[in-house]
Amino acid sequence: MTVKNIDVAKKFSVYGYNVHPEAIEIIKKYQDHSYIDLIIKESCKIAKNDFLITKEHVLKAIEEINSKKSREDERKRDEGKQQKEEIEILKDVTGNSFCEGKLEDFLQYFRSRYEKIFKVFTERLSATPIGKISRKDSVTVVGIVNDVREISKGFIFEIEDPTGSITCIAIGKAAETASTFLGDEVVAVSGNLRDRSLIVDRILFPDVPIQNNKVQKNFKIAFISDTHFGSRKFLEKEWKDFVDWINSTEEIKYLIVAGDIVDGVGIYPNQENELSIISIGEQYEVAAAHFDEINKKIKIIISTGNHDAVRQAEPQPALPKEFRDFFPKNTLHVGNPSLVSLEGVKVLIYHGRSLDDVVSKLSLNYDEPQKAIEELIKRRHLSPKYGEKCPIAPEREDYLVIEDVPDIIHCGHVHTHGLGFYRGIFMVNSSTWQAQTDFQKKMNLNPKPGIVTIYRPGGEYYIRSFAL
Repeated sequence: MTVKNIDVAKKFSVYGYNVHPEAIEIIKKYQDHSYIDLIIKESCKIAKNDFLITKEHVLKAIEEINSKKSREDERKRDEGKQQKEEIEILKDVTGNSFCEGKLEDFLQYFRSRYEKIFKVFTERLSATPIGKISRKDSVTVVGIVNDVREISKGFIFEIEDPTGSITCIAIGKAAETASTFLGDEVVAVSGNLRDRSLIVDRILFPDVPIQNNKVQKNFKIAFISDTHFGSRKFLEKEWKDFVDWINSTEEIKYLIVAGDIVDGVGIYPNQENELSIISIGEQYEVAAAHFDEINKKIKIIISTGNHDAVRQAEPQPALPKEFRDFFPKNTLHVGNPSLVSLEGVKVLIYHGRSLDDVVSKLSLNYDEPQKAIEELIKRRHLSPKYGEKCPIAPEREDYLVIEDVPDIIHCGHVHTHGLGFYRGIFMVNSSTWQAQTDFQKKMNLNPKPGIVTIYRPGGEYYIRSFAL
């Protein structure tokens, strides 16, 4: 629509100004009415006590508007760049899953595991390929452990690398280490050859170096897990108290959630009797509404777990887009596991399903889940044993290897709470927002709900409990 002289004059008259025809002609070149309104408003600011708006006033106004827009565009670019720099996804299977379950996939999966952890060992020792072992007195090999058997004075196990396999016999102190094998982990074994077997002197896990130079930051991170929205046992009051608290504090910049966002459907026998919401879509809508109550200044990072609407096998991708879209804009969705950088602080987020296998195999206690996490760190793998309670997808890359040493590792799953440091890594196992279910009673599982961990990287940490 063509801009008329009279319309421009009327707009200026509203501000108490007359306008010179030359000024009107300049303004009429623009067809965007909202932009014209900006020119008129800015021209009046510039004119101040002048009675007549001239072309000089208008040209100066246009220059100022364009300058403001340029500064605003630059600010948005800087904010976008800063946001990108603040949170960076370093490792995540989401969008990168290509396994088909073929034999070749399984072979490549274990080859990937071996190669990644072998690389860790090469920084500390020199290993001989099993297929090239000669009849020398002492040898060190690196391989995948399998077929572990107890004997009267120790253990016999096989260790395999891409060139072959060898039987290992561990007695004495080496047998103590062999007794802690989960199976399928990559280890280094040193010993002496006897016939076709290796008499083991020492067994080494890949482990992590001591982290002396901790990354120190002024912001704080809150850690939670296993919210289980949709369950009849969801702790609504305790969640509200948590939201009220986190919204009242200025110290929390990030909130990390380690999976099991909803209770899901058909996860365990007779689960439908313990659901308040039987539709998986509605469960996520309710979950999103609860997270939407949190202050938008807090950046929320949500991973997945075995109750979520993704494949059961690990590594698990982030939630499907149809469910992600329910959540507020300050939410970042990642897979399980995922490694993220928060302003340079590396956080490894893992739901923790393999903790069941570790607790069972090593006779640990669910009341101290951090001890199970420590065992995974030693092995540089989040779920070493293939084919146990924790199903694993044979991706061509093993995403469960702990390649980069994190500053923080955050797990959940077992519904109990635990904290600790291992070689400088802060270990957090977050509890739950679900009271004990009938199924948990039958399994003799006693949750510790409503506990939140707050940590300033490189500094202090504390917990807050919202459940009595």
